[in-house]
Amino acid sequence: MPTSLQKTRLFDRKQFRYQLETGKQPLLVFKDALEHGRAHLRSYHFNGGKPQPAVLLHAWLVDQLLIQAWSTHKTLLPKNVTAALVAVGGYGRGELHPASDIDLMILLDHNDTHACKEFVETLLRFCWDIGLEVGHSVRTVEECIAESNKDITVTTNLMEARHLTGDDHLFAEMREKTSPPCSWPSKAFFKAKKQEQQDRHARFHGTAFNLEPNIKEGPGGLRDIQMIFWVATRHFNISRPKDLVTHKLLSEAEEQTLIKGRNFLWHLRNGLHYHANRREDRLLFDYQRILATEMGFKNRKGELAVEQLMKRYYRTVKELSLINEIVLQHFEEILLQEEKPVTEKLNRRFQARGNTIDVCDENTFKHAPYAMLELFLLMQQNPQLTGVSVRTIRQLRANLHRIDANYRKDITNRSLFLEILRQPQGLTHEFRRMNAYGVLAAYIPAFGKIIGQMQHDLFHAYTVDEHTLFVVRNLRRFTVPEFHKEFPLASSIITRLVKPERLYLAGLFHDIAKGRGGDHTVLGERDAAAFCKLHDLSDYDTHLVCWLVRQHLIMSWTAQRQDISDPHVIMDFANKVGDQERLDNLYLLTVADMRGTSPEVWNEWKGHLLAQLYAATSRMLLLGSASIGDVSKRVKEYKSSALALLKPDKAGNRRVDHFWANLENQYFFQYDADNLAWHARAVISAYATDFPVVATRFNPYISGTEFFFYTPDAEGLFVQLTSAFDTLRLSIVDARLTTSTHGFSLSTFVVMDQNNKSIRDKRALQVLQEQLHDKLLNPRAQTAQPSLLLSRQLKHFPIETRVCFSESVNGRSTVMEVSAHDRPGLLYNIAQALAESKVILLSTKISTYGERAEDIFFITDRDHAPLDNKAEQDRLAKLIIDRLAQEQTSDPHPVSAVQF
Repeated sequence: MPTSLQKTRLFDRKQFRYQLETGKQPLLVFKDALEHGRAHLRSYHFNGGKPQPAVLLHAWLVDQLLIQAWSTHKTLLPKNVTAALVAVGGYGRGELHPASDIDLMILLDHNDTHACKEFVETLLRFCWDIGLEVGHSVRTVEECIAESNKDITVTTNLMEARHLTGDDHLFAEMREKTSPPCSWPSKAFFKAKKQEQQDRHARFHGTAFNLEPNIKEGPGGLRDIQMIFWVATRHFNISRPKDLVTHKLLSEAEEQTLIKGRNFLWHLRNGLHYHANRREDRLLFDYQRILATEMGFKNRKGELAVEQLMKRYYRTVKELSLINEIVLQHFEEILLQEEKPVTEKLNRRFQARGNTIDVCDENTFKHAPYAMLELFLLMQQNPQLTGVSVRTIRQLRANLHRIDANYRKDITNRSLFLEILRQPQGLTHEFRRMNAYGVLAAYIPAFGKIIGQMQHDLFHAYTVDEHTLFVVRNLRRFTVPEFHKEFPLASSIITRLVKPERLYLAGLFHDIAKGRGGDHTVLGERDAAAFCKLHDLSDYDTHLVCWLVRQHLIMSWTAQRQDISDPHVIMDFANKVGDQERLDNLYLLTVADMRGTSPEVWNEWKGHLLAQLYAATSRMLLLGSASIGDVSKRVKEYKSSALALLKPDKAGNRRVDHFWANLENQYFFQYDADNLAWHARAVISAYATDFPVVATRFNPYISGTEFFFYTPDAEGLFVQLTSAFDTLRLSIVDARLTTSTHGFSLSTFVVMDQNNKSIRDKRALQVLQEQLHDKLLNPRAQTAQPSLLLSRQLKHFPIETRVCFSESVNGRSTVMEVSAHDRPGLLYNIAQALAESKVILLSTKISTYGERAEDIFFITDRDHAPLDNKAEQDRLAKLIIDRLAQEQTSDPHPVSAVQF
């Protein structure tokens, strides 16, 4: 608690009164006192002061000024009115962070607010003028009762109300009439607040382990700590953290963990407010590095200071979430059970008490340590059980030290863990529960190392442990019938797996070596091999799990970075995979991994690419190299399939043949029959006055929006097209370019809107088609370079632009890879560089990994030969790097996208 000396340094009451009495303008006296006190608190914080005194002292400082302000203005209060000034909300708890709200209630004894209007308005205006940003309400006791009964948020605020000055009897009456049983009995209050917490957690996807977490509202944050005190206060009328121990809601150790965690979050929140110079509860990238240095973290080998800070944050909120669960579970047991719960014995160690699992005695885990795993198996096998009793959680936590090397070698424990993996339901919930209680980290020590391990980039939205559990959840979701429509291919494949537990193990281990330095796939493979060997998996099963861990990135890499329309690419990938069982498991793991990385990483187009690669590889594995077949024969088959879709008359058939005759065989390998038919229909139905031909559609097969252009070939055409798409705020995810033998360019693009979604609305597509047609006819209208503005987040992750070259699988082109910051105008600038270098672009694959773009370009020189001249490659690379280095700070393009 703050000392008298600290308070005196913060606010000298004698000096304050002296200045008022000697005639100094009151506004200046108050303003100076507030500025002096806050400057002292700021200095205290930045000189290593503890957060708890800082928060309490700030509230005390504001108390003094508000009490004096009330005293100065109370002559304006009508004599027949009784009133009190009340602090509510966080300020009512006596806690105030540097930029927190100062919530006040002016409590009146009758509802003639008009008579008090001058007093209220003058007092509040004075508070604002001296620098106090106050929020206020003016209520009578009756209005407090009515509002409290209607809105539990008002009830919560009034519970925390604190009398500052004015009539204390009026305040006492309000407290009495808004407390149980008059308003919101503790049972109803608990149910409502619990639902409120569940809804709040859902806004954060049920996880606190985001890159930029909200330290107040997120799971395990300050609001969860307040939740503990709210429900405890409502039921037991407690006033101090120690009271939680007195009422046996927490043990002394848990109470100390709670206070320690709260003070850590308070320190972070104070720092955020000071650095942002406003109320800011999100631990943004802008402040993470600054706060890490400020709080004494230092870079060390293999771990940045900011990573250490964030790991402590994530582990702190994990502990606080568990304490929150313990308290809420306690109230669940004592408040929500209508009558004494029916007890049913599950076995000699566990019993069901209502819908809660409970140990049979206080020494269950001491006498039978294997029960620490059996607990979770029983939860899976008895889905009517929805919670774990408080005493069971505490006993489990107290015995975690028993999970050691000998414990892991015990055949009983090994068998139990594998049984948990093999259960048809409940794996996701129980893995999360095992992680929350510390069992997963104890049983798999390598997993313990990744708890709270952040990946300091924008590609991975969660900590490694949270991402891993999301991946396992995604895998299990494929097995649930009601989610079959989400990913029908994955849901169909997983039903064919002989041993899905091997896939779950691969998901559990695929990133387990992150943060150790070195190749995490190699290190993770070793960890997986050791685990499989310890658990007596067969050599075949072990090899499959280890192969999946080692190769878990290969399918996404191939789909997004290689030309999967090329049979040679498919053959190469099929040779690496080896058989259908590996392909099935790899496809499922890849989809689950990409979806669990970040909400922004997955989109329908990537799903299509993976499905296309899966189908082509399955065919290759079935038919072998014979499936490549004779080129002319395959082209003939493609044409025949497309004609079957077109169903042209004789004249139409001749026009289609004429169109196709000018295209080389490679064109037909790039598209399926549906696309070939679509292109042909657009071209043969066009008149000379329609050129350039522009067609667009939403293709449900790929869940993507496609654009097709057919126009006389011209230098800089790709630059015009990329500029046009940029102008319309459309993101290109795939582009393929073909030049006919008679000098026409055929280009196709797959695009997404600003929200990374495909465009399906026919009217919107028609408008975009017309806009792009106009832009091709008037290329001068978009000669300005698109904006290269960086977002707030991107500025904290500088990425060096890199350009590298390699030979394509078929040897007919050069693969150019550009790695750079993803931002508007990126593709346009690369297109400009290609045009300036007289390089021919065949196709491109656009991939984004959070803040990083890794775009692949298949290029040739002017003679349609691979660009294998080192000097030419170096010149092109330098040109791209130089163009991208010229960042623009304004957007010269008008936003011409139409809103629908």
